[in-house]
Parts: sequence; structure tokens; C-alpha cells
Amino acid sequence: MPFSPWIEIDRKALQHNLGVVRKHAPRSRVMAVIKADAYGHGVLPVAAALGGADAFAVARIEEATQLREAGIDKQLLVLSGAHDKQELLQASQLGVDLVVHHATQFALLAETAMPRPVVVWLKLDTGMNRLGFPPQQTEKLLSRLQHLPGVAKVAGFLTHLANADDLGDDFTPLQLQRFSRATAGFNLPLSIANSAGILGWPPSHADWVRPGIMLYGASPFFSPLEELRPAMTFASRLISVKTVQAGEPVGYGGIWQASKSMPVGVVAAGYGDGYPREMPAGTPVLLNNQKVPVVGRVSMDMLMVDLHQQPQARVGDEVVLWGRGLPAETIAAAAETISYTLFCGITSRVQRRER
Repeated sequence: MPFSPWIEIDRKALQHNLGVVRKHAPRSRVMAVIKADAYGHGVLPVAAALGGADAFAVARIEEATQLREAGIDKQLLVLSGAHDKQELLQASQLGVDLVVHHATQFALLAETAMPRPVVVWLKLDTGMNRLGFPPQQTEKLLSRLQHLPGVAKVAGFLTHLANADDLGDDFTPLQLQRFSRATAGFNLPLSIANSAGILGWPPSHADWVRPGIMLYGASPFFSPLEELRPAMTFASRLISVKTVQAGEPVGYGGIWQASKSMPVGVVAAGYGDGYPREMPAGTPVLLNNQKVPVVGRVSMDMLMVDLHQQPQARVGDEVVLWGRGLPAETIAAAAETISYTLFCGITSRVQRRER
């Protein structure tokens, strides 16, 4: 029985969530976003579990290389594209698709002799103001790409939604309008929707959807969605139970004091494992299927919990920090962050399991 924290990845939950994507966007192809080590879930096991997706997307060439070296030959898009000749040659050798979003990438495609031409997607900036070209340049850019010998074909156009997680915001319809106008008449596949677009903005579905956070069972709208199943459970065990007297402080800085004589448990997990230090007292964890609150300041290797409602708790009892029975969205809200940062913040010393 391990007394160090672990994460458990539920393959069936991943597959279920892919099914939810297809339910919401039944006429779209699905490009599963598995960048950043599949949002901290482990890119290779996630890729294996999501083999039913039509394609994968990653952020960087290094991530694409990892997948190809593991034998994954599915269509694969690198969302940031190639930034120098070495990356472009790698992309050509790996047979991956590239996003073109900057003028320097045109120059690379024109000047680099590659083993084989690459497939590209043209990214348009409809208001995110991060990556992409102005929509009014679409026709000129498409023509240039189609005449470059290093380009096998232009697979389509894509853009990214900035505010889709706010269903009352009027910027998403404006982005959709800009994208529609810019791409009308070219008869190429379109890709717009992220998870929030898939769930909340049906007009964004287009030919390809690019789900990310919803595949992992978390909502893009900050509150849990019952139709999604958490793919990650972050858990550990009690390693100490002790009685703290009334008025005594607990943890660094003495920011929390016991209001009465009470049992306090110590859980083997802290910010060195990815549990946020800024988590406030009162944040729930799940102990023996019952919520108990965190007390005191989270330290590097440990956190403390109030056991006065669970006086029967013993060393070795399992504690769920988020996941099965305790949505990550709830914990993220307590830390004033988002579930994405929780998932990506799990550190390398945390053990990993699958089920």
C-alpha cells in the first residue's frame, strides 16, 4: 500500500468523454487535443485510449516526435507549427501536419529542402490576438501556400475562440462571423470549436472540432457537467492522526487555529506534488467517501485536514484530492484557478496508474 500520492487515469472515462464530443458535434470530425502530456494525464496512455478520434493535435514538434516514436501513426497536427529549419525537417520526416500562423513560416516553407512536402493548415486571427493572420489576407495567403513546392496541400482553415467559456458573451458570434466571411468560397475544411465551442456554441462545430479539457472530464465552464466523467483521480493517504488542543495553530505561519480540541489528519500530498499551496482552509478532500476540510497552509509534502467529523479515520485511509467523487472544478474554484492548471501541475514524483 503506497503512502505517497498517485494519480489514476480512467481509460473508460476518456472514451466516454470522446463519445460526448461526438454526441454534441455529430457531423464534425474530432481532432483530440493531447498537448502538454495530455493535460497532465500522460500522452501515450491517453493516445491509446482515444484511438477512436479522427486525429490528434499537439502544441510542439517535440510532442509530435514522442508520439511518432511510440508508433502512433494517426493524423497529427502541430498547433504552433514549425519555427526553424530543423523543426520543419522533423515535421516532414514525421509526416505531421503544421499550422501556418506567421510570415516567417512562409519563408521557411519556401527556403527549406524537405524529404517530402508537408500538409498545412492556415490559421486566421479572428480576435484572440495570439496566433494567426488577419482574415482580410486569407485569399492572398492561401494562394501563396498553394504555390509553395514544400506544401503538399492546404488541409483547411482554423481559428481559436477567445471567450467561448462565457455563454453570454457577444464576442464569440463576432469571431464566427469574421471567420465565415474570410473563408467563404474556398471549399476547404474549417476548424473552430474548442471544448466550450463544442458544448455551448453549435454554429462553431464546422468540419473539425478540437476538444481538449472536456476529454479529460472537466468542464470549460468552471462548474462540473454531469455528462462528463473525470479521467484523473489525484489521491494519497493519511500518514498521521493527532489531537490538537483548542486555540493551537496548525501548519506554517499559524494561519489556522483549532476552535476546540479536535483530531487533525496529515495527508501525504503537497505543492511538491501539484496540490496548490494557495488552497484555502475549508477546501474539501474526500476521506472514506465523506468530505472533510483542509486546515492550515499546504506545505511541500503534506497538507492537514479537520477530522472532527471523522474521528474513526486512521493512518492509511485513502484521501481523494480531486477526481472520482470530487470534481476538479470544485477544487480549482477554491484555489481561484482552473482545472487545466491543476491537471498540468501534477509533478513527476507522483506515481501514475491506469484502470
